[in-house]
Amino acid sequence: MAASVAAATRRLPRAVLRSPAWQGPSHRPLSSEPAAAQASAVRATFLTFFRDRHGHRLVPSASVRPRGDPSLFFVNAGMNQFKPIFLGTVDPRSEMAGFRRVANSQKCVRAGGHHNDLEDVGRDLSHHTFFEMLGSWAFGGEYFKEEACSMAWELLTQVYGIPEERLWVSYFDGDPKTGLDPDLETRDIWLSLGVPASRVLSFGPQENFWEMGDTGPCGPCAEIHYDLAGGVGAPQLVELWNLVFMQHNREADGSLQPLPQRHVDTGMGLERLVAVLQGKHSTYDTDLFSPLLSAIHQGCRAPPYLGRVGVADEGRTDTAYRVVADHIRTLSICIADGVFPGMSGAPLVLRQILRRAVRFSTEILKAPPGFLGSLVPVVVETLGDAYPELQRKSAQIVNLVSEDEAAFLASLERGRRIIDRTLRSLGPSDMFPAEVAWSLSLAGDLGLPLDLVELMLEEKGVQLDSAGLERLAREEAQHRAQQAEPVQKQVLWLDVHALGELQCRGVPPTDDSPKYDYSLQPNGGYEFGTCEAQVLQLYTEDGTAVASVGKGQRCGLLLDKTNFYAEQGGQASDRGYLVRAGQEDVLFPIARAQVCGGFILHEAVAPERLQIGDQVQLHVDKAWRLGCMEKHTATHLLNWALRQTLGPGTEQQGSHLNPEQLRFDVATQTPLTPEQLRAVENTVQEAVRQDKAVYMEEVALALTAQVPGLRSLDEVYPDPVRVVSVGVPVAHALDPASQAALQTSVELCCGTHLLRTGAVGDLVIIGERQLSKGTTRLLAVTGEQAQKAVDTSVTPQWQRRELLATLKILQRRANTAIRKLEMGQAAKKTQELLERHSKGPLIVDTVSAESLSVLVKVVRQLCEQAPDTSVLLLSSQPVGKVLCACRVAQGATSTFTAEAWALAVCSHMGGKAWGSREVAQGIGSTADLEAALSTARAYALNQL
Repeated sequence: MAASVAAATRRLPRAVLRSPAWQGPSHRPLSSEPAAAQASAVRATFLTFFRDRHGHRLVPSASVRPRGDPSLFFVNAGMNQFKPIFLGTVDPRSEMAGFRRVANSQKCVRAGGHHNDLEDVGRDLSHHTFFEMLGSWAFGGEYFKEEACSMAWELLTQVYGIPEERLWVSYFDGDPKTGLDPDLETRDIWLSLGVPASRVLSFGPQENFWEMGDTGPCGPCAEIHYDLAGGVGAPQLVELWNLVFMQHNREADGSLQPLPQRHVDTGMGLERLVAVLQGKHSTYDTDLFSPLLSAIHQGCRAPPYLGRVGVADEGRTDTAYRVVADHIRTLSICIADGVFPGMSGAPLVLRQILRRAVRFSTEILKAPPGFLGSLVPVVVETLGDAYPELQRKSAQIVNLVSEDEAAFLASLERGRRIIDRTLRSLGPSDMFPAEVAWSLSLAGDLGLPLDLVELMLEEKGVQLDSAGLERLAREEAQHRAQQAEPVQKQVLWLDVHALGELQCRGVPPTDDSPKYDYSLQPNGGYEFGTCEAQVLQLYTEDGTAVASVGKGQRCGLLLDKTNFYAEQGGQASDRGYLVRAGQEDVLFPIARAQVCGGFILHEAVAPERLQIGDQVQLHVDKAWRLGCMEKHTATHLLNWALRQTLGPGTEQQGSHLNPEQLRFDVATQTPLTPEQLRAVENTVQEAVRQDKAVYMEEVALALTAQVPGLRSLDEVYPDPVRVVSVGVPVAHALDPASQAALQTSVELCCGTHLLRTGAVGDLVIIGERQLSKGTTRLLAVTGEQAQKAVDTSVTPQWQRRELLATLKILQRRANTAIRKLEMGQAAKKTQELLERHSKGPLIVDTVSAESLSVLVKVVRQLCEQAPDTSVLLLSSQPVGKVLCACRVAQGATSTFTAEAWALAVCSHMGGKAWGSREVAQGIGSTADLEAALSTARAYALNQL
């Protein structure tokens, strides 16, 4: 058996196993045996199979915006949303904590970051930036290898009807370096399912050992492959399904440790499966793409799509079809999930995708302006039933795509003009300046992809100064590094092993309900209760569990209960102190509290010895907590006011608050106007003046699902969930018939809030900027800070915008007046010079001018009235400074250029010059104007 496996391995190049072999003509059927099913039916069959036959819970796809994972630009695998389960950090009160068997179809984007297929899209017949991952999971040992392999084999062969002889499987062959044995258990499972030994292959860790990242849960995987050749000639295998058996954890030192709980994580690309079932050699020939390809053909002046690749794809027409079809799907999905084209991170990647789509559609497919936006309804038609957010956001997607397409085309036209103007000033052997290319690029002013700039220069036969461009890139990287936020001190954290140990010991999650134990006193002040607790566990800075800590030691404390608010939901952590029972004069300062899998870890520095079992009393910093309560209630009011002003479809994109200020990100089509900013402030301030009651109550999560107007974010909420309602009791707010949630602020929120809105005092928006196209970030202050902003130090944002608008109008008027004045001065001086000089090929003289702008206007007017005359004028300024401007007549010799003329004169004066063949200017310093004039005449006469 081992010999036959080895022989099979030798027959199959590893590259064939690891990547699709769909490179040839795309219209030859794979097989007549699999039933041709529509993609929607294939997706539905997968989900109902796991739900109805094997008891899996169906969960919706997560947004492609990663939830609390800064390591990712986009969600790129089905398992991303379940990371808290794998890492042991899931809130035990949340719905997710109860997941055992789960299945779904997850929207995934692989562009930018570690997994980046962007540049491959279009070149072959299978790569995509957006794809759907069909996934099934078993958490906490619900089932493992045997069941996972059996379910996968059953679905593919019995339900989808794929012939068994066209399926090959692989398993992990072990890794001597890390001491991992071959996964013979999985091999034997495949053999027991009837897979011949000749089609059971083994590979090492690069192929068959899956890891979440540099650290974290990982394990061997089994892959199921489909043979495209169908027994004709050598097998051509393409991976269909990856079954990952998470049973290890990769530690920071590179070692592997067994996980406290084992999990199954499987993923199968829908597009690839549909191609197999529809008998296609290309995912682009399936009904997921054919409507788009048809719409592209109808909307462009391009020949029909023929599925060609490589050298056979003359003019890259079919490549362009695939790029545009793929990219408009990605753009639609991302925008529907709140990721908009922008200037950094995921928004920048999306901007690159959009501009790449525009380039291919306009330059190769000859698409008319606005074409990309016209494809969005086709995407909605094909994917909207599976992902309803596409239907809800279709108009917004069309608008954003169309606006960005128009902006890019305008930038492209400006870029061409800048390139042409720059080329006119270059010599035959000069390289294109790196500074100009940088200003044209995505990193500069116009936002053109750098490869496009290089292509435009290549078409004109000009070489780019690549070395200079690399220098600018290094300087930009250094500048960004200097501007980056300082690295914060490492936060104490409980890893998957520490959490597993606590769970094995039966330690219950921390009771943090005392954080809501506060009351409003008759005098308007707040009284915060203390909390009696017991030390359950102590941790050193590196996360090691210890029985005690000593004087001066930074440590983590795990208590049975706490009144500290741990950082979550955009609200900063509480701070304060604890004392040991009977020793109230020794304070243990607590800097922060963090949630780790339902346990609250307090970060402290011990002034004296502290040990497990100690009884302690906790005190929150009242001023800090009250500041957070003010800002959090104000955040809810701001969210509601934005909806009142901008419309009910306005969505929060995120927020963060501490006692100093609040930050609120909101999805907007355009920047807020001064009138809208002022209206938002007024709406909040009115709610504050009314001093409305703030009601808070825990209710079953299911009761909140259908309440119109209730606000929630893409978060995992506990069950029961806390509801915060302003001015209306929670029970009334959750009554669908009341419509109360449409008329006031009602949100799901675990934060701490004021009990009446009056304590907010005031709210002023002090900052506003666009994070990306479609997302605006607002900064606001409340209470005394807001009053100071109004009275003295800081201008409210709406007022600042009004003042800036007024200033711009005044500046335009002033500039217009200055231009008129300068034109009048130039006309007068032009007449004086024409009277002094008889008609001839050359005018070289001095003239009084207050600025270089006036001097250039005099030169221009002289040449307009004497077009056959070349002109150079000097103007003496204070402290020996001399201005220079010149223009060369069109009829002059080809070797006579204005730039060289000005450079000769200004170099004589120890200065510099710049310009083009026709017009140039410069500056120097000399007390001998006659010598400079003589240099100018001599140079010109020599050229003429």
